[in-house]
Amino acid sequence: MMADTAETIPLKNKVAVAGALLGAFMAVLNIQVVNTSLPDIQGGIGTGLDNGGWISTSYLIGEIIVIPLSGWLMTVFSLRRYLISNTILFLAFSVACGLASNFPEMVVLRAIQGFTGGVLIPLALVCVITLLPPRARPVGFSMFALTATFAPAIGPTVGGWITDSFGWRYIFFLNLLPGALMLPALFWGLQRAPMQLERLWRGDWLGVFAMAIGLGALQTVLEEGNKDDWFGSAFITRLSIVAAISLTVFLFQEFRPGNKAPLVNLRLFKRWNFSFSSIANFMLGFVLYAAVYLIPLYLAVAHGYSAQQAGLVMAWIGLPQLLIIPCMPWLMRRFDPRRLLSLGFLLFFISLAMNLSLGPNDSGPQLLIPNLIRAVGQALVFPPITMIATAGISAQDAGSASALFNMLRNLGGAVGIATVETFVTNREKFHSFIINQHVSLLEPATRARIAVMQQYFQAHGLADAGSARHRAIVLLGKTIRQQANYFAYGDAFGLLAVGMLVAFVASLCIRRVSGPAPPGAH
Repeated sequence: MMADTAETIPLKNKVAVAGALLGAFMAVLNIQVVNTSLPDIQGGIGTGLDNGGWISTSYLIGEIIVIPLSGWLMTVFSLRRYLISNTILFLAFSVACGLASNFPEMVVLRAIQGFTGGVLIPLALVCVITLLPPRARPVGFSMFALTATFAPAIGPTVGGWITDSFGWRYIFFLNLLPGALMLPALFWGLQRAPMQLERLWRGDWLGVFAMAIGLGALQTVLEEGNKDDWFGSAFITRLSIVAAISLTVFLFQEFRPGNKAPLVNLRLFKRWNFSFSSIANFMLGFVLYAAVYLIPLYLAVAHGYSAQQAGLVMAWIGLPQLLIIPCMPWLMRRFDPRRLLSLGFLLFFISLAMNLSLGPNDSGPQLLIPNLIRAVGQALVFPPITMIATAGISAQDAGSASALFNMLRNLGGAVGIATVETFVTNREKFHSFIINQHVSLLEPATRARIAVMQQYFQAHGLADAGSARHRAIVLLGKTIRQQANYFAYGDAFGLLAVGMLVAFVASLCIRRVSGPAPPGAH
């Protein structure tokens, strides 16, 4: 039985929601801790850097395919059966990944792990919507926010520490700890419901296959495109065509008047607030995951930070949210959630704009203030945007709403990371070209600089003038590339700041929330 507006929330409902939220946190954290440890995993299973990216890509493909399927499969097998069985499978394949001995085995296991772990994220939100009464949902949305923002922020720290202390295999075994708490909570808290297997046979199978092929191909293009030179690669070009055709077929099928049982209810986008919340949510995923990717990369390339050192810098984005997000239900009761959302996006924008002018002195300590501002912004964004997007959504549409909401954020993240990867590469080339135009060996200032460095090397052990001059020219080239990198990363933060402005404008278009419908409404 679903929760109603009665004064007392059943203890079983609270326990079930807590268990589901723990599962969502576990699934999101797993992505980041594995990404941090990729070099160690690649060495452990004997594969190179180029292939190693598939360890992450395969997981993300499985995850993004299953998220839109989760609402439908939940109605077929029941929320209790579907969530518990996927939790068990996720834990089993986590252990299997930790025991993997070669690259093909790891990729297959990671894909299945992603397919099972992806279920945990949208169903956690479904549990919040359907098992808590409207007055208690802001608390549930705030806890759900921690899974989406806190987990990515602390992931690099946790992954680096576990890998350095115990070895990379233990980042997969780590899932057993929250799993041991989650499974009893779900077994006890979720109520039994009959299966509706007839929905499986009457399912929108054309939509299922078109969506799976389209999203899988698109995710692969986004993950592998920059490495393979995008449309310079026949493989990426073919996959892009497959993705475009498959997703077009999917959209046509879902909107087809004769389709009485669509895979997901895309007509939810007719709702004004759901549409603009989805735009803001997509851009939030774009910026959030791109920034989680960009900051450690910048610290590693420009300042030589290790994964663990970069993780400690990122922790300052996550830790303050533990203090702020629990206060969000109180704030959402006293202030218009739309204004909190807009303020959060604005603070996020400010934190990114503070990183526009990067230089040799801008390392971890200099990122502290922007990271703290960003932490406040993220904490102000997630609970309100989830509440606004789901306000008025009936229990019948909760699965579709949750699937679309979470898929769009994940898809935004994939697009964001792919865009930033390519953007940084191209901007580094651009700035190198501009700087090189002003650092010609025929320029007096350049020749004077080389002469000073040549004298330095000669005074410190290089007696041969030719060797010292060669060393000076090489050092000058490295300095140019380093300066170009600073400019490129600053430009990338500027790009993300523009993305936040788009989300901010979308938040201004959201109408006042009148309040969510009772869970039993249709």
